[in-house]
Amino acid sequence: MKHTKVIDLLNSTKTLHEVTAKGWVRTFRNNQFIALNDGSTINNIQCVVDFENTPEETLKRITTGAAVSVTGILQESQGKGQSVEIQVTKIKILGDSNPEEYPIQPKKHSLEFLRENAHLRVRTNAFGAIMRVRSVLSFAVHNYFQEKGFVYVNTPIITGSDAEGAGEMFKVTALPFDKTPRTEEGNVNYKEDFFGKETNLTVSGQLEAETYAMALGQVYTFGPTFRAENSNTSRHLAEFWMIEPEVAFNDLDANMDLAEDFIQNVIKYTIDKCGDDLAFLEQRLLDEEKSKPQADRSEMSLLQKLNFVLENNFKRVSYTEAIDILRNSTPNKKGKFNYIIKEWGADLQSEHERYLVEKHFKCPVILFDYPANIKAFYMRLNDNTEPGKETVRAMDILFPGIGEIVGGSQREERYDVLVKKMHALGIEEEELWWYLDTRKFGSAVHSGFGLGFERLVLFVTGMSNIRDVIPFPRTPQNAEF
Repeated sequence: MKHTKVIDLLNSTKTLHEVTAKGWVRTFRNNQFIALNDGSTINNIQCVVDFENTPEETLKRITTGAAVSVTGILQESQGKGQSVEIQVTKIKILGDSNPEEYPIQPKKHSLEFLRENAHLRVRTNAFGAIMRVRSVLSFAVHNYFQEKGFVYVNTPIITGSDAEGAGEMFKVTALPFDKTPRTEEGNVNYKEDFFGKETNLTVSGQLEAETYAMALGQVYTFGPTFRAENSNTSRHLAEFWMIEPEVAFNDLDANMDLAEDFIQNVIKYTIDKCGDDLAFLEQRLLDEEKSKPQADRSEMSLLQKLNFVLENNFKRVSYTEAIDILRNSTPNKKGKFNYIIKEWGADLQSEHERYLVEKHFKCPVILFDYPANIKAFYMRLNDNTEPGKETVRAMDILFPGIGEIVGGSQREERYDVLVKKMHALGIEEEELWWYLDTRKFGSAVHSGFGLGFERLVLFVTGMSNIRDVIPFPRTPQNAEF
C-alpha cells in the first residue's frame, strides 16, 4: 500500500480512513504509543498500537531508531499535542535498531557528540530542522536569481588560478608522492602532471563568472569552494558553498542594492516556508541562552533577529567613517576590544563589525570603500584618492551576531590599472591572460559579491558553530564520513 508522508497526515482534514505511514521510531512509550517521524516535518505522528493483539516479539523490536511501516485508521487524537493519530491495525518492522548500540537515544546530546555521529545526527529534531531550513534556503537562492533573469553558471572546481590571492589552496595532482618528477632546479615538474600545470581546488568561481557576465549580462554561481586555511574556529570550514552573482553594467551602489534585496528576499521566503522548524530552533536558542551569563545573552530572539534584517534598511557607511566611530568608541578607549583600532588602514575584526551593527547603528550595515592594500587585486581603485590612502570600491555586509556575511566589489574594468595592480602583487599576466582579455574586448563597469552559504544558514538557524549547518563538515584534522 502506498504510504503517506507524516506532514500530509498531520495536515489532513479527512479522518476515519485507512492510511499507511513509514518512518523511524523516535520513542515508544508504555508498549503502546509510537512517536513516528519520516523527516518531512519536525513533528511526529502518534501511532497507537493494540499491544494486547500484537506479538511480543514485534513489540520488542519497536525501539528508538527502528524503521517501521504502520497501517491503521487516521482519527482525531484524544491526547494533547497532536490533532490526529493513527490507530494501528498492522505494523511491520522494516529495519531493526539495537537500543544497546544506537547512539541517538531520546535524551539531550552535546553538539560535539553529535558531530562525532554526523551520519546519524540528522535524526534529531535540531538537525532535521537545520537541514530542512538549509534546503529551503538553497531553493530560495536559485528562485530569486532565476526570477530576476540571471543565468546559473557552473564554474570549475579544479582551477589554475587563485582568485583571492591568499595562496591557501588544496593542490590537485595525479603525480605519485613517492616519486614526484623534478625539474633541473629541484622543483616539482608539473608539466608531467595530468593537466600539465599546477592546479588546485577552487577558492571562488568569481573570475570565471565575470567572463560570463560580460556576455550574458547577469549570472550567478552556487557551488562548493575550498580553503586550506588552518583556522579551527566556529566560523571556518575547509569546504563550503558559495553564492556569487556577477552583473555587467552594475556599479557599487547597484551591487549593494542587489545584495540587500537578495538577502531580505531569501530570508523572508524561508520564514514563510519553515515556520515549525524556525519555531523549534528559536526555542532551542532561548533554552541555550539561559545557561549563559546575562551579559552574554542575545538581546533578540531568533525570529526577532531575522525580522530585524527584513524590517531595517541596511545602513551604508564608508570604511573611513567606521574607523572614526570605532577609534572613538568606549570599548576601544577602555581596551575592551581584543584588537584595538589605532589608525586608518586596520583590517576590521568580527568584534568591530558586531559593535557597529549591534551597538552603534542597531541595524544591518554595509561598509564600503576599503583601503586598497587589505583587499583583493580585482577590486576597482577609486579615483582621486590620496597617495598612501588608496581605496577600492569594495563592500561588506555586516549582520548582528555574525559580523561579515557578504563581501563584494565593483570590479576593476580598466586594463592598464588591473595589470599594474597584478604586477604590484606579483601575479603573472600569463596566469590570468583570459581574465585580462575581458578588459581588452568590450570592457564595461561590472560588479558582484560572494556570500558563504553556511554563514547564511548559521544566521537563519541561530546556530553558533558553522560545523552544525553543513551535513559533513570538513575542518583541520577532520575529514570523517
